[in-house]
Amino acid sequence: MSFFCCPVCGAPLEQVGGALRCGKGHSFDTAREGYTHLLPPNRKHSAAPGDDKGMAAARRAFLQRGYYAPLRDALCDLAVRYTGPAPAVLDAGCGEGYYTGGIYRALQTAGKQPRAAGIDISKFILRYAAKAEKDIEFAVASSYHLPVADESVDLLINCFSPLALEEFSRVLRPGGAFFYVVPGAMHLWEMKQVLYESPYPNEEKETPYPGFAYREIVPVSDTITLPSQEDIHALFQMTPYFWKTPQAGTARLSALETLTVRTEFRIHVFTRE
Repeated sequence: MSFFCCPVCGAPLEQVGGALRCGKGHSFDTAREGYTHLLPPNRKHSAAPGDDKGMAAARRAFLQRGYYAPLRDALCDLAVRYTGPAPAVLDAGCGEGYYTGGIYRALQTAGKQPRAAGIDISKFILRYAAKAEKDIEFAVASSYHLPVADESVDLLINCFSPLALEEFSRVLRPGGAFFYVVPGAMHLWEMKQVLYESPYPNEEKETPYPGFAYREIVPVSDTITLPSQEDIHALFQMTPYFWKTPQAGTARLSALETLTVRTEFRIHVFTRE
């Protein structure tokens, strides 16, 4: 049986040949790379939502070089600590599966028997995820309409993706853990100094959410040196600054051959009440 449920009627899905099908006859083809498209046309806001081919390739290349390994490792440690012997893990906004795969393997190494799945609205990024992580299910879907059964998830991960609290509360079982990753105050400060005339730190706040209990906030920081314009641009494409930087700032960044930046993340850990 699939991790996912039918986005049309909510019934369980099962892999039948090259498709996921429910008992009511709804069928969703699985792409040759291994992911399934579970985003109904009436919930798409563009022809190809999410990261495009170039952004997907840049993100994968950057993460494969290990620049954000400290964040992945911190998430892995927390996942082992906050889950039982056979957790169901959902990565909402999983991208290329870098964190999803790391957490899945960490749970296995800890002697657990996890089931894991990831969703993203970009089919381009999921091609990388499904090719790399054959033991994890991936689907094109929206965080605001998760194709996942009520109270079926033990651990939900959200790294820099939309905060769909109503859906997260619906799919998490009582006592299930929710990891919400956001940038710290000085995250990529040196890049922002190049891009903008008057940069400002990111806001850091501790916001309580109805139905969730705060457990802890785990800071993760590092300093990374990007040795090439290729890596600098790959990081730039992963950030929201890519869409809202003045041309002059982009030109300054494009002229750099190396860049040393601070990375700061905050992992907000909740459990569902």
